Formats: sequence, C-alpha cells, structure tokens
Amino acid sequence: MNVKTKMYFGPPLAALTQNEKNTLEISGRLNRTAERYLGILEQYAIELTAPEIACLKKICMVGHMSMDEIAELPHDVAQFRGYVDGLDTHAFAQKLKEAPLVALIATVDQIGL
Repeated sequence: MNVKTKMYFGPPLAALTQNEKNTLEISGRLNRTAERYLGILEQYAIELTAPEIACLKKICMVGHMSMDEIAELPHDVAQFRGYVDGLDTHAFAQKLKEAPLVALIATVDQIGL
C-alpha cells in the first residue's frame, strides 16, 4: 500500500469524484476506477512490435494526446514519412484502423504516450 500523497484534481478527477463526500470515499472511487482501467489496458491494448512502438513515439512525441488525436493514429501512421527499421507502415496503419478506439487508447497509455 502506498503512503498518502497530495495530488491535483483536474476537471476529469473532479467530475469523477463529485458525489463522494470524504477522502475515504474519494480514495475508494479513484482506486476502483484505476483497477478497472488497468483491466482495460490488459485486455484491449494492441500487441506492438518494437518498430511499431518506435513509429508511434516518433509520431506522437512525448506529451498529452487527446481522444481525437488518438482516434487519428491510423491516418497519422498511413501518412508517416519517417523511417523506422523493420516497419511495414501500410500493415501497421491497417492494424490500427481495424482496432476499436478503446484499443487505441489502451495502447497509447500502455506505452506511455
């Protein structure tokens, strides 16, 4: 179990916990949500090769990606003009295009983008 830590509640966390009345309820809500989200990552994240991960890192850089940006990943990969050794850009773009949005989100989060 982790020690207590201070954290900033931005709009998404504030909305998620708006009906909770005390810190114990808030903590419970956040931990349940995190546990479920970890299950989503485990179930839906797409298995990627090292070249595919490298491609996404080049396209996405490091930083926050909105839902709209994540949804555009198949198009971004299809338009990618960089070089990654061992990458079949067309096949990778098709792989992403066939994936549901939840899988794209889980994949991006799992590789830390």
